[in-house]
Amino acid sequence: MDEFLIHNREQLVERCKAKVGQRPLRAATPEQLQNGVPLFLDQLIRTLQAEKADLPAESLRISGAAGGSLGVLSEMSTTASAHGGQLLELGYTLDQVVHDYGDLCQAITDLAEERDAPFSVGEFRTLNRCLDNAIANAVTAFSVQRDAAQSRQAARESNERLGFLLHELRNSLLSAKLALTALESGQLPVTGATGAVLKRSLAALASLVKHALDEVRVDANLARDPEVFSVAEFIADAGSAAMLDANARGSSFKVRHVDTELEVEGDRQLLMGALMNLLQNAFKFTLPQTEVSLNAYAGDDGAVLIEVADHCGGLPAGIAEILFRPFSRGTQDKSGLGLGLCIARANVESAGGNLTVRNLPGTGCVFSIRLSRHAHLTAVTGTPEPTNAG
Repeated sequence: MDEFLIHNREQLVERCKAKVGQRPLRAATPEQLQNGVPLFLDQLIRTLQAEKADLPAESLRISGAAGGSLGVLSEMSTTASAHGGQLLELGYTLDQVVHDYGDLCQAITDLAEERDAPFSVGEFRTLNRCLDNAIANAVTAFSVQRDAAQSRQAARESNERLGFLLHELRNSLLSAKLALTALESGQLPVTGATGAVLKRSLAALASLVKHALDEVRVDANLARDPEVFSVAEFIADAGSAAMLDANARGSSFKVRHVDTELEVEGDRQLLMGALMNLLQNAFKFTLPQTEVSLNAYAGDDGAVLIEVADHCGGLPAGIAEILFRPFSRGTQDKSGLGLGLCIARANVESAGGNLTVRNLPGTGCVFSIRLSRHAHLTAVTGTPEPTNAG
């Protein structure tokens, strides 16, 4: 068999490539799969030659003992493990790992039958032992590395969810603290707008804690049933809370007039969290003695646009593309975790909208939340207008 494999090595490799080509796979270079079929063939040939020369120790050193003792390293176990890891990196499945070696076995059998090349029982036994050991080590390495990768991904996702929760809790707590500080001055009534900010902030804190506990209990989605609400009232509530932040930072803040007829449908609390994140980001980066503004209006395409504009001086090249990534922070202020904009986008998208940024070089940025406008159902389409009878 060793002479047969030597003389037909390239043809066997090409047959294996052809079999692989019939399956939908990600492209791989020969260098990426250098520990696969070609190297296995060379090791199989040397194993057969060692057994022909009655060198059992050399045979075991190259390809390992029968039974697949994974704790004992051999040349074949090392390269097969590397091959399994390479297939994982390329996005292949566990099924493909097994198929790679099965393809070679089939190619050897088919070609031997075509060439009428008989093999001894001992040679077939050696072929099966090598295939068994290679598959076992490749599958083990693939599974171990896949499980480790999945664990790392789960840890990243868990850390990201925790970061989102803590960020939202911090935002609500900050609004509550600012409102309380203003009330403690003794010049504002508890029943006024500042008191309402404190009440909403505490309610948001309670809701966040409740939903965090729900997620722990049942691993549920934090999204709640959507509600229809007035955009003008929504902007007024956000403006009241943001004004406290603006005063604390010594920033100028302006809320523009909003059409009282505008309504949207979505999770009001999540959208409020998104808008507050945008406002806090604006106050954080706007230049001294400049204005942050909040506006909402109906777009020409039937959408409602909520915009936060600042005067940060504009974004450096390439920054707009990464602003919404988790843990991405500005070049000027490194405080915080860099989760605010990522959370804002996730909250807006959960309500069926989208969040974008428009860069105004030399001036600032405009962050835009786009939501579908809620249509009133009071009018009946196609009803003719009344006419005078004369």
